[in-house]
Amino acid sequence: MSLIISDQKEAIALLSDAVELGGAAPVETIETHISRIFLAGDRAFKMKRAVKLPYVDFSTAELRLAACRKEVELNGPTAPGLYLGVRRITREANGRPAFDGDGELIDAVVEMKRFEQSLLLDRIAEAGTLTPDLMTRTARMIACFHAQAAIMHSGGGAANLSGVLDINKDGFATSSVFDDKEVGTLDAAFRSALSRHTDTLNARELAGKVRRCHGDLHLRNICLLDGQPCLFDCIEFNDQIATVDVLYDLAFLLMDLWHRGFPDLANLVTNRYLDDTDNEDGFALLPFLMAIRAAVRAHVTATQIAEGGDLSGSLQAEARAYFTLAADLLKEHPPRLIAIGGLSGSGKTTVAEALAARVGAPPGARIVESDRIRKALHGVPAETRLPDKAYRPEVSERVYREMAWRAGLILAEDRTVVADAVFDRAPDRARIEKAAIERRTPFLGVWLDVSPEVMWHRVDRRRGGPSDATVDILSRQLKRDAGIITWHRLDAARQPSEIVSDILLFH
Repeated sequence: MSLIISDQKEAIALLSDAVELGGAAPVETIETHISRIFLAGDRAFKMKRAVKLPYVDFSTAELRLAACRKEVELNGPTAPGLYLGVRRITREANGRPAFDGDGELIDAVVEMKRFEQSLLLDRIAEAGTLTPDLMTRTARMIACFHAQAAIMHSGGGAANLSGVLDINKDGFATSSVFDDKEVGTLDAAFRSALSRHTDTLNARELAGKVRRCHGDLHLRNICLLDGQPCLFDCIEFNDQIATVDVLYDLAFLLMDLWHRGFPDLANLVTNRYLDDTDNEDGFALLPFLMAIRAAVRAHVTATQIAEGGDLSGSLQAEARAYFTLAADLLKEHPPRLIAIGGLSGSGKTTVAEALAARVGAPPGARIVESDRIRKALHGVPAETRLPDKAYRPEVSERVYREMAWRAGLILAEDRTVVADAVFDRAPDRARIEKAAIERRTPFLGVWLDVSPEVMWHRVDRRRGGPSDATVDILSRQLKRDAGIITWHRLDAARQPSEIVSDILLFH
């Protein structure tokens, strides 16, 4: 099958002319495997490359025009003000190309408002300035997008992903980077994993969790508009690729963060997304879904080599890295339950969040946090302050029971849990331990010790977050008898990284 159908010389000449695009400076060009973006002044013009691949057909001008129109339709709501419309490129009577003329259609472009490339989240990642706050807002934005996405019942959840695996296998066949044996081995591992997850995937499809999603949700396709993270450049050319389980959509971002060396942020996005959505049942799917996404990047990168060569070898190295990551993500990791206890201000949540990315299968452990569960039980956002009555003993009893129940469900799916709570009552510590014992899963209890003065200082200066603890609450905790604590006791006056290193030694 031919990869490149046309050289599109006429359209490229028009789009490379600064005068035609209304600018004075030379036109800048950005190329991907299926598009070219021309930057001129305050505008960007995105052209579909005339290619035909197993997953996309832009072989005619009419198909490219239809894809441009669909791109504007789908992306407009998630990136307001960014997509300005579609421009037809025609060949006029004088033989020259023009925008929106009366002649024969030869191509089409999406016209967009130009923004600084430094506002793309992949550029922010490369600059080392991704923050937990930005990624928390990103996770919540994606959760809202998925909640509004159209539910699709075009086939079972497992059948849907089987189609994605077929596309991946066909994609690898278009390149010479990977030999048949290694592709076959990886495909067999994927099919085995798909078989294990079939029931869960099908149940999620029946529950309405397969939707018309973004389809290409990685860091480069998220930008800051007016300071807020926004999705753009979704898959418009193949509904099968974009009609997926919402967690498969999310998995591209998680894989991208993991691949770039931000496991802590991948874990943060996972936990904040699951906190805000009804997707706990799919947590065990994430390593498998991330592996598929890595395989997608491997074969797409390999396709670029088939098109334009790779003199430096960098593309082959990149494709190989994604291929290896896909295989690694399919490996099994034994589950365990780690409980982090300590009084308010001891640093439990900070330690739990630093630890979670380093235990269990990627993207790390599910954090079961008492503060967030208490807020969820009261139907309010995690940052909303609750009245004192929400902390009565019977409410706290319900919170700790809920924690143990949730931990048990996750352990039953062979995934790791980090439980974060005060745990200053012996029955609460026994209950969380029992959750691990009942599922024959290793348990590690950690108690964070720190002086009252340090805890008072930390609680007094705390701003935001899910904890409602005050100095008065801490004072009451200090007066209570926590009983005999048999968990590993660690000095919590140190840096979180030092505490995590000690926990991993126990682990």
